[in-house]
Amino acid sequence: MKKKWFIVQTYSGLENSIKEALEAKIKSFGLEHLFGRIVIPEEVKLNRAAPPAEKHLVFSGTKTKVKTNQDVEKGDVLAVEPEIKAKSDGKIKEIKNYRVIHIETIDRKYTKSYYVPESAKLESGIKMGARIKQGMPLAHQGDYICEIDGRIFYTGKLKRVVVERGTGEEDVYMIHPDALISDKVKRGAAVARGESLSRDREIRSRVQGRIELNEMAARTEIKVYKITKNRLYPGYIFVELIPSEETLSLVRSTPNVVNFVSVGGQPVELKPRESRALLKLAGLEDYKEAATGPVKVEVDFEIGEMVRIKSGPFEDFVGKISQLSPERQEVKVIVSIFGRETPVNLNLSEIESIV
Repeated sequence: MKKKWFIVQTYSGLENSIKEALEAKIKSFGLEHLFGRIVIPEEVKLNRAAPPAEKHLVFSGTKTKVKTNQDVEKGDVLAVEPEIKAKSDGKIKEIKNYRVIHIETIDRKYTKSYYVPESAKLESGIKMGARIKQGMPLAHQGDYICEIDGRIFYTGKLKRVVVERGTGEEDVYMIHPDALISDKVKRGAAVARGESLSRDREIRSRVQGRIELNEMAARTEIKVYKITKNRLYPGYIFVELIPSEETLSLVRSTPNVVNFVSVGGQPVELKPRESRALLKLAGLEDYKEAATGPVKVEVDFEIGEMVRIKSGPFEDFVGKISQLSPERQEVKVIVSIFGRETPVNLNLSEIESIV
């Protein structure tokens, strides 16, 4: 007998837990052959107008595991920093906590990195995104002075490990604290050439979202824009089953299930046209394996709106939106350059509304 689709009324907000409970009951009673899919249709939204939920900077040598417009789940690996190995035999002379500060000029043509010991105590204004001028101090103590005008694009904690060779020369390694092999890398410990001082460090997504990559000369910026899911029919789930007293009773007796949507006491069976629409809404096609449904991209911009470019070579230019492609996360802005109107293709993350 062919399985048919039915609508089950539940308490709103408990749809997912009811689905899990129902699946567990079906398995425990060994009735998988009498049931098909259990579907909760959802609309997937990507709010591209909001700032990214998280942002990571990875540098040369790091292997990026994602690409632009790829959807990721919470916990997915975005990039992997390779392990660091000793370049020569020696003894660990020093392990200290440091801060790295990467600064770039506004045109992004030149960058400079500074390594400052934690004991020097960074100035309060030294943080990602902050503008900085040549001659400004980076720390309260020591001679740590900025040498360029620009913007701080990254700060982070590192362990500075100094290995002294038998010749008296020193090798210096800057290692992320999370990757340091702390039970091996200790002051006074001997290390051999090729021995690992750190592990591979996986950078994982903290949210479910969509990726945007900005490739630059010596680094890659990984942004994750959060994806949210809204139930299309709150308080209802859709169950595919072979109708019988046994299967209908099993569904009805599941905690927090109200009842089947019925007419005259009989559960209403979805028509073929309705079931096909349901599968499309759920991102399923003709009983195939689950596929990613369309993502609705929401933006706060509109054609004709005046915006300010906030990053890249046209930073601080003001222009008018002439084309808008939310799904591709792209926009075309008309700006005035040397008195001539010029179209500039940008990513949505590079513009902001003029308040």
